[in-house]
Amino acid sequence: MKRYKAIICRSLLAVTLSAGLLSCDDYLSVELNNAMSMDEVFNKRQTTEQYLAQVYRFLPDESDVVSGEGSVIPRSDEGMFSWLSGVSWLNMNNGSWGPTSTAYRTWESSYQGIKQATIFMDNIHKNVELDERTKEIMKAEARFIRAFLYFNMLRKYGPVYVWGDQDTDITIRPDQIDRHTADQNFEFVLSEFDKCIAVLPDNWTEEAWIGRATKGAVLAAKSRATLYRARPLFNGADHLKGMTNLYGDKIFPQTTRPELWEEAARAAKALIDLNQYSLYTDNTESDPFRRAVRSYMGIYFQFWNQEIIWGRWINNAQAWVVRANPPRAVRTGYGGYCPSLKLVDAYPMAETGRFPVVGYEADGYPIIDPKSGYREEGFTENFYHPIDDWAPVKAHNSTVGRDARFYASVLPNGFNWYNRASGDKIITFYTGGTSSYQASGDCVKAGYLWRRQNDPRNNTDQNQWGQFTWPYFRLGEIYLNYAEACNEKPQRDEAEALRYINLIRARAGLNKIEQAYPEVIGNKDLLRELIQKERMVEMAFESHRYYDAITWMIAEREFPGPNYTRNLQATNYEDSWKRTSSLFPGTRVFEKKHYFFPIHQTQLNEMKNFTQNYGW
Repeated sequence: MKRYKAIICRSLLAVTLSAGLLSCDDYLSVELNNAMSMDEVFNKRQTTEQYLAQVYRFLPDESDVVSGEGSVIPRSDEGMFSWLSGVSWLNMNNGSWGPTSTAYRTWESSYQGIKQATIFMDNIHKNVELDERTKEIMKAEARFIRAFLYFNMLRKYGPVYVWGDQDTDITIRPDQIDRHTADQNFEFVLSEFDKCIAVLPDNWTEEAWIGRATKGAVLAAKSRATLYRARPLFNGADHLKGMTNLYGDKIFPQTTRPELWEEAARAAKALIDLNQYSLYTDNTESDPFRRAVRSYMGIYFQFWNQEIIWGRWINNAQAWVVRANPPRAVRTGYGGYCPSLKLVDAYPMAETGRFPVVGYEADGYPIIDPKSGYREEGFTENFYHPIDDWAPVKAHNSTVGRDARFYASVLPNGFNWYNRASGDKIITFYTGGTSSYQASGDCVKAGYLWRRQNDPRNNTDQNQWGQFTWPYFRLGEIYLNYAEACNEKPQRDEAEALRYINLIRARAGLNKIEQAYPEVIGNKDLLRELIQKERMVEMAFESHRYYDAITWMIAEREFPGPNYTRNLQATNYEDSWKRTSSLFPGTRVFEKKHYFFPIHQTQLNEMKNFTQNYGW
């Protein structure tokens, strides 16, 4: 791989260290702005640890669903948040964005983090207060963060410029910089991951250090990276084959390579075989279905449980993914974060295990699998929620008999708000209801609220928002990664694919996929479809659906179209359950060029020969 020292390229690495120690105007040089020298920074344990901590701060915040990387939720087909103006994802959903748009740009901050990680790696050896093993581990942590930042850029922007470790003997001008190939990007990231796997510890025994990178975290990142590489977007996509960089290289693979699925399967299995992690299950409930609901809830609320491979500590008092969730009927409630009607439709039926909706009519009415047991019309009187069972509700039949993850995640119109500390509240979203619809502002427009990150033990009326562990990686993802790779690899292993998707379903209280769909045996295409459906439900609102649909190259089919909701403009509960496209105006747009973010014009102004992404 070509590696360069580039001069005067501010858009890539105009770094300012948060502690005020350093800044730099080019890729590799460091200019000290105060009396503290680089040797002095890395001489002491405390300042070295502080430096590594600020490197960690460059990691993406996927719990920030408004301005951070969690914004992929409303940008995909799984979220339909309340706001109709003033939020950047709306411009992306309607297609009115481009190379001059500023929303969700992470190019500069990613390269800043890459730079800071490299500085740390180049100077950690100077510390005289740390033993050699500790320095080796800390260097591997910085190396992992650097590689992880590269990977996140790769999935967002496509292949980027990789300068790797510093080479100081070659200099080039910004107009000589272009992106390296997808293979060079992946090979660099994966080789860096392997170096980290060989060094990092299995876990951190000190509670204060929980959240630092471990061998399992890197193996999980490798599993995700190899999976994305094997999927169609990075594995022979026709519309990308014509792109050539300044160096004369084809930027994307020209052929499909099935063997990449073997690599993805090996990467996932390597983590599974550590036998260090397990799916979280609740042991407090004797009733199997209640246990299934609480097991799925516990992924977030049982701090650093055995399913979390690598996570982020979230203070809910500062996390809008929690504070904007409660309905307007609750004090401080915004009714903001809502699942799409499509996501709600996706949850399987508990008894049959089948996914109920197989498509949609032209008017948005669901095409229902008659074997599923799903009912779109009518109501069930005196229905008790499996967990929030202190009072019965008049439940729309579409909310009855769903799988455990539905009840852990979704608050439907007409159900009770589950904060017992300040009194029970029945929540209705129609016009004149207890959390009434209004044409603009903070109110539910989809017909459902997302409740999964709200711990029922918190008294939100008293601003007690609690905390939870946001999973960067958890074992449920790795099981589904492995199942997908086993289904797709040349030496297809159907039995392994079924085994691991069934472990996910068993935790949710569902039957085996081959019991729900006997026709799946020997049917690779059907199993692929079912794995994708299972993944949409299991990983909902964890910032996966957007990149899954992108890398599967199904976003063109799944994302566009009218924004269907329940008819909350109705003035009575019964009529509010009809479907409509009039509440949430506009039509979602997704074109081939939207598979990758455009390279921003700021970068193109500086790097004159940098290759723009397809269609932009």
